[in-house]
Amino acid sequence: MWLKGATPKDVQPHRGRLVFASKGKHMRLLVIEDEPRISEMTKAALERAEFVVDAVHLRGDAREALANTSYDAAILDLGLPDGDGLSLLVELRRDGNQVPVLILTARDAVEQRVLGLDAGADDYLVKPFAMSELIARTKALLRRPGGALGTTLQAGNTVFDTIGRDVSIAGVPLQLPRRETAILEHLLRRQGRVVPKSVLEDKLYGIDKELESNAVPVHVHHLRRRLQEGRASVEIHTVRGVGYLLVETKG
Repeated sequence: MWLKGATPKDVQPHRGRLVFASKGKHMRLLVIEDEPRISEMTKAALERAEFVVDAVHLRGDAREALANTSYDAAILDLGLPDGDGLSLLVELRRDGNQVPVLILTARDAVEQRVLGLDAGADDYLVKPFAMSELIARTKALLRRPGGALGTTLQAGNTVFDTIGRDVSIAGVPLQLPRRETAILEHLLRRQGRVVPKSVLEDKLYGIDKELESNAVPVHVHHLRRRLQEGRASVEIHTVRGVGYLLVETKG
């Protein structure tokens, strides 16, 4: 038993093969862990904390996932069946991939920790571990300068607190469903720039999820209406065939 304080609710059944999945603080994480129970419990706990979570068991699958998907952080076990996780980390840094990496391993010697950090890890957590600490450390990684989580995002009179996940318009709280909140966050982070529809799909849904072609447009439609009703001084423009653009309204 690697996890401290784990309860039955931490274990969620997998639907089919363990491939890239999600929900999210709407920051997307990759969990690289070969022990199925730890992987399942870690993935479930991070999803309950509203992160997008993809999980793989093998070094090769992790390499492919990191090459094809933009992740905000990775949680990396070192003892993988098809190779050492540390060598994967060295390869990533050598190739210029600066995704924040938290090593999660049973290797508890000081020398091993130093080796991992010197190889390019941003944090190092030893098994057994408390799930609450893993979540807290992950959030801390994302809040670092240049990380995916800021503190407050604002455009016009619309303010989004990324820590509390609270949205307000001119100081008045605005209640939004989870996926509309995530869309607003991504548009705020890239205000003035077009966010491709595919990026929003990638952030909101996992590759193993069935996704209707109009899912994102429907969420955007509802979000646009709520912002208008709340008298937000921002607008969401549709760039046909490409994506969406958040801009401040004039006057």
